[in-house]
Amino acid sequence: MDRLIELWPDFWVAALETLYMTSVALVLGGLLGLVWGVVLYVTRSGGILPNVPVSVVMNTIINIFRPIPFVIFIAAVSQPLARVIIGTGIGTNAGAFAIGLAASFAIGRIVEQHLVSVPPGVIEAARAMGAGPWRILFTVAIPEALGPLILGYTFIIVALIDMTAMAGLIGGGGLGAFAQVYGFRQFEPVVMWAAIVLIVVFVHLVQMLGNRLARKVMRR
Repeated sequence: MDRLIELWPDFWVAALETLYMTSVALVLGGLLGLVWGVVLYVTRSGGILPNVPVSVVMNTIINIFRPIPFVIFIAAVSQPLARVIIGTGIGTNAGAFAIGLAASFAIGRIVEQHLVSVPPGVIEAARAMGAGPWRILFTVAIPEALGPLILGYTFIIVALIDMTAMAGLIGGGGLGAFAQVYGFRQFEPVVMWAAIVLIVVFVHLVQMLGNRLARKVMRR
């Protein structure tokens, strides 16, 4: 307990690093994933803008990168790609970049799956009323899938918090690195469990807010 008190300022710095990496990764991964998912949805066979070559290329890219374990992905991406794009291959920014890029492929699939679940009859009714492909997408498909999409993004945010624990591999910091360095490696279980409890609190709050927002949207 004395060691935790001694490390109390560092503990909250690590907590802020976790929130920072999660937020940046959510913006990057959320936007990229939304683009991937929309492209997959509109270009698929029977979609509102079917395009076989684009669909095949996008599916291939996502099927290649999505299964890569994150612990390998973060090491592979941090040095060459992160260094070129953001100027550094280590630290919280590099960690957030790697996490967001890795998450974008999973988010793309989640967006595609929820858009595909929109009843075909709703899409056909919009077509019959003269709506074009982009109007159907933005005024029919996405609004109809919004509730499930919020739940999907909530799941991803929880996964992002978990992924920040591995950012310590590239000096990313965060609660995961704090628990490993000051708790596990120094045989301080109180320090380690303090970090674990705060991560659990973050996850619980995110899940609770996501569930509440999704319920409000789906009741409309």
